[in-house]
Formats: sequence, C-alpha cells, structure tokens
Amino acid sequence: SVASGSFLLRVDPVLSAATISGSGKQVTRYSSGFNLYGYGNKHWGFFLSYNDVNEKGNGIDTLRNFTSEPGIVTKIASNGKSHNFSELRGGISYSWNNGSISLGQDRLTWGYGENGHIVLSAKAPAYPYIRLDYQPLPWLSFHYTHAWLQSGILDSARTYRTGYTAYGGIRELFVRKFMAQHSLRIGLTKGVDLAIGESMVYSDELNIGYLIPVSFFKIYDNLINNNRINNGSNGQLFAQISSRNNIHNTHLYGTLFIDEIRLGSIFDRTKSRNQLGYTVGASVTDLGIPYLTVGLEYTRINPFVYRNLIPAQDFTSHQYSLGDWMGNNSDRFIASLKYTPLPRLKMALRYQSLRKGGPGTIDQQYFQQPQPAFLFDLLRKQQEWHFQCSYEWYNNLYLTGAYTYTHNSYSATPAKITDRSLYLGIRYGL
Repeated sequence: SVASGSFLLRVDPVLSAATISGSGKQVTRYSSGFNLYGYGNKHWGFFLSYNDVNEKGNGIDTLRNFTSEPGIVTKIASNGKSHNFSELRGGISYSWNNGSISLGQDRLTWGYGENGHIVLSAKAPAYPYIRLDYQPLPWLSFHYTHAWLQSGILDSARTYRTGYTAYGGIRELFVRKFMAQHSLRIGLTKGVDLAIGESMVYSDELNIGYLIPVSFFKIYDNLINNNRINNGSNGQLFAQISSRNNIHNTHLYGTLFIDEIRLGSIFDRTKSRNQLGYTVGASVTDLGIPYLTVGLEYTRINPFVYRNLIPAQDFTSHQYSLGDWMGNNSDRFIASLKYTPLPRLKMALRYQSLRKGGPGTIDQQYFQQPQPAFLFDLLRKQQEWHFQCSYEWYNNLYLTGAYTYTHNSYSATPAKITDRSLYLGIRYGL
C-alpha cells in the first residue's frame, strides 16, 4: 500500500488451489495473480485484476457450454490433460457528485437472477467498454455502455497473407462486433424501482450513432439502413421491476427481455412472433431464523431469442451468450436457501430443474407460421442439487467447499446420466 496526499495505491495477491472430483473426473485447479486498485484525488479511480488459472487431470471442462460457470478463452495442452487461461479485468473512472464516466474491461451484468441473468450475465469473457452513469434526481438514474465484443467469425475480406510461411503465413482478422446499451431506472415509490432499456448488437464497423447515449437505437438503425433487414442490426428491449420490503423482509422482482415481438398479433398463435424471455422471483430474509433467506425463481426463454440471421450479430461474445447461459428455447425453476449461522460462515443450498429444446433453423425463426412451440425438439431435462459453503478464516482468506448432484435425461437416448461432483479449495484475494 502506498499513500501520499490524495493518492492511494494498493496491491493484493490472488492465490487459490482446489481439487474437483466426481463422476469420471479428477481435476486440480490452481491460480495466482494480483488485484491493484486505488484513486487519485477525489475524482479519479482505477483498478486492475489479473488471475492466471491452470487446470489439469481427467474430465476437465474447456468449453463450459451448458453451465453457469463463466466462459473462458483457453490454451489446451496437446495431450488434452491440462489447460491454462487468464482472467483480466480493469478500468479507470472519473466521477463527480451524481455521475461517472469509465473506460474498462469487465463482465457487465444487468438485472436480478439466482443462477443466470437474461439481459446481461457474467457468462461471456470480459470485454472492453466505455460507460456513463448519471443520476440527476434521487429517483432517476441513467446508464449507458458501448462495448467492443468478439464475434469469433473470420473476416475473409480483411484476412491477408504475410509473405512468410511461419504458421501458415496468414494474418487472420475477425468480423468487428459491438454492443450499445442504455437504460433508465425510475424510483416509483419507496422500495419500488422500475428499469427500462434498449440494446443494439451491430457489426462490421464502429458507428458513431451508437456513441450517442440518449439516442433511440432502434429508430436510428432503421433510418441509416433504409429499413432493410439485411443491412440492419440486432436490437433488444428490456424492462425490470423490483419491490423491496413493501412486504416485510421480502424482495419481489421480474425481468422481461424482448428480442422480437409483433404487438398486433401477440395473442394470435398463428401470426405471433413472441421471441422474448422473462424471469420472476421472490426471496424472504429472516424467515423464522435470523440470517436465513428463502428464494423461488422461474426463468423462461422462448425459441430463437438471442439469435440473428447475421451470425456476427448474435447476442454473444467469444461465442458465449451475453444473456442467460441456458440459451433460447429453455426454462429453469430454482428453489434456494441461504444461511449465515456465523459471521464468517456462509452456506447455500439450491435445487434447480431445467429443460432445453432444440435451436431450430433460421428459416423457422423468420418464416414459419405458426412459430415452433416452446420446448420443441426437446433435447434434455436436468435436475440439480447444489450445496456450497465458505468460511473466511482470515481477512480475504477463504476455505470453500461444494457438492453438486446432477441428473440428466436426453431425448435422443433412453440413457439417464447422473453426475456427482465434490469441490474443495482455498483462496486468497478472490
């Protein structure tokens, strides 16, 4: 730690070690890195977090496709028995009494959710962004983000030969991909908040129109692209309402994510295109026992949500969903218990039941009437019990443990697969 006048700089180490064992797997995970943070006078703040992670053993998961674990960009050993990846986050911000402007790289989230977020989640790897937060009134705040995403799609027009033979002699470039998002939070009354927002995923080149925080992105997109769908971008609307303590110790919330909808035929099964998702949930704290929280939540994501006819404009980054990790044509029910019996001991038990249907085709998404039914081409059903606990032995030094029991049934085969996993670890600074 270094301090001088209005300047502060602190650096903390990040260390962890864990073992994961279970059905067909025996994995060792260890990591090291640092957290750096501080401020310069009363307006400037900064942070940098780096964590280098190694996993080795049998049954390592290098894809993290159908799991709530954050997505990664990894290097896999030739024998497939180990891999290495890095987590890098950082940012610098300038703040004033009722707002801030920041430039950073991180996983951004929006909304409430027990094991996923349908609007913005922490599933995709961290990406760079600029952000504006402004609260002109106690009951009104505005938030804007412009992010640089990773499409994962090679741009053959810009890819070129280097003139050398090393590594194939080709300079590979990806299709450029961006996201602009803004939202308003309105305090309707004490404990009740309403948030509404809009996002636009676009590709190919940076468009200055999406750098205007107060623009209406969907209208702007229609104007500059002459209302031609092949020229346009991928827009979404979303909203959320939250009520805290209007019922004693109770939090009620609901989130709506609209990818595409026809308001004129919303209830017409033949003509409707209700490509949307929603989450509703409730939690009650101190229910009979101090520091005990009980929660229930349901999430449904209709077919074709997050997907676009232009692959570079899917609601993804690094091929991972920016929204809920389940993807579209799926639903999830969660019941949870969280308990803090001692100040440094936290325990949680979660039951999760989910269903996942097929992705369908682009032709089905844009032309089939009526649209395929929810959960068409059912692929899997999953039931999961997850228990975890952590004990803060010393400041920022945690002993952690988790046990997961998962039961999967697949439509393509009569076989039912049961997986058990035990996690034991120690971490400092994470």
